Amino acid sequence: MWVWLLSTRLMSRCVKCQFVNPSVTLLLFEYLNRSFSLHRNHTLKDMENIFQLVRNVIPPLTGKRHKGQDGRIGIVGGCREYTGAPYFAAITALKVGADLSHVFCTKDAATVIKSYSPELIVHPVLDSPNAVHEVDKWLPRLHSVVIGPGLGRDEALLENAKAIIEKSKLKGIPIIIDADGLWLISQQPSLIQGYQRAILTPNYMEFSRLYEAMLRDPVDSSDHHGCVLRLSQALGNLTVVQKGERDLISDGEKVLVCSHEGSSRRCGGQGDLLSGSLGVLAHWAFLAGAEKTNGQNPFLVAAFGACSLTRQCNNQAFQKFGRSMTASDMVSEVGTAFSKLFET
Repeated sequence: MWVWLLSTRLMSRCVKCQFVNPSVTLLLFEYLNRSFSLHRNHTLKDMENIFQLVRNVIPPLTGKRHKGQDGRIGIVGGCREYTGAPYFAAITALKVGADLSHVFCTKDAATVIKSYSPELIVHPVLDSPNAVHEVDKWLPRLHSVVIGPGLGRDEALLENAKAIIEKSKLKGIPIIIDADGLWLISQQPSLIQGYQRAILTPNYMEFSRLYEAMLRDPVDSSDHHGCVLRLSQALGNLTVVQKGERDLISDGEKVLVCSHEGSSRRCGGQGDLLSGSLGVLAHWAFLAGAEKTNGQNPFLVAAFGACSLTRQCNNQAFQKFGRSMTASDMVSEVGTAFSKLFET
């Protein structure tokens, strides 16, 4: 049901080659297998179950921890037209297990988002003249930031988002970029290029836009794995999650394929659940360190967990509501889906 695919830069380069001699191809793959085994040695067995790595980074529930220790997540987005997306990302972060969830949105969006849930901390600052300063004051208290849900493409908001990304990078905060945040990156890739604590979560169209901006070529529809690998490499080996029928996750060194069963219903807001849950899991995996992830990239582990969780929520909600399923129905499934995947 879940597939663990391992790729290397060498393999990605060879995708374009055509080996007419089968013995040469066999030797190549034997070499790659030996190299991988030598590099990963005893951790290979652990990689047979990626879910165990996700479970490893989840902090235990205990009375000894204090509020905020399990995650303070910031969502940057939300404007007059788009109030649902930041809400879905923020509330999902809480339901996954974050202690506090902040939304930095425009003044017009703030009251609406507050009305959705009293659990969210809403800051109506994103369109103010001193927006960057106001958000920057909170960044030292945040464990990760999700930039893009409901952001829109207003030039002033995009400029503020750009500056917030720069401030977050300076503080070494994990950044998840989704929705219109990805449109910003496709226009200015250097904004995030090389920052390996960033995770991009493009859908098909967003991926194509990013790929063409970085590789100057259209996406090769016959080589999805190679494309996500090459895009990650071009961006400086940061983590890319290509959402689709199967989610492809790469850090430029390897590719994970999440084919956990979801449903055929693609309601709006599903990607916001993914980005919100990823904000929490990225913090947990990053904090847990290499010992808990068996030396694997913590952001790959976090991304696989978030993709699987979102698909499980989709599956459970669809079983109940079928075609009428919405993102709100999926949010209601987060707790049981999390328990089923990671706590049983």
